[in-house]
Amino acid sequence: MERSRRKEIKHHLSEEEIDELLREAEDDHRLRRLGFLKNLYQGDSIPEAADREGRSAATGDRWAEAWNEGGLEELMPSFGGGRPPKLDKDEQEELVEMLREGQPWKSQEIQHLLTEEFGVEYSPNYLGTFLRELGLSYAKPRPKRPSRPENPDKILEERVDDALDEDEQPHNKREGEDGDGWVVDDDVCT
Repeated sequence: MERSRRKEIKHHLSEEEIDELLREAEDDHRLRRLGFLKNLYQGDSIPEAADREGRSAATGDRWAEAWNEGGLEELMPSFGGGRPPKLDKDEQEELVEMLREGQPWKSQEIQHLLTEEFGVEYSPNYLGTFLRELGLSYAKPRPKRPSRPENPDKILEERVDDALDEDEQPHNKREGEDGDGWVVDDDVCT
C-alpha cells in the first residue's frame, strides 16, 4: 500500500502575504521555503513542491510538518550563528596593528604572537585564511641586491646628463674622425 503524499496544508498566511515575504526575503534558505509554500498553495503535492525548489520529498515532508505545527516561525531555518571567533573585533584590530608595525612576519612568529599576546592558537592550515579575512596578504620580502650601489639615482642622472650633453664627442664617433653625424660602416650588413 502506497503512502499518500497529499497532506492537508494549513493556511497560516494568505497567498498575498507569502508573495510579500518572497519579495522581502534576502537569503536562499528563506526563499526556498517560501517558494515551497507558494507551490503547495498553488496545488502541488509535497514531492512536486519540494522538487521545484531542488529538495527531496523527505525534506518537503519535514517542511510541511513544520509549517503545519508552527507556521512561518517553525518553517524558517534557525541557524545558531556558529562558533564565536577566538578574537573579538577589538582584539582583531589590535592584532592587525601589531602586525603592520613589525613587518615582515613569518607564520611561526604570528603563531607565537597570538599565543603570547592573546592566549589563542590557530591551526597552521587556517592561519592564512584568518589573516586574509583580516585584510592582510602574504608577500615575500624583497632582499636588497648586494651589488646595488649606494647612490643609484645619482649615477643614473649622471649617465643621462652625459648622453644628452652636446658639447662632447657623439657616442657613435670614433677617435680621429672629423665628420659630423652618424658613421656608416659599409662592411656591416644587417
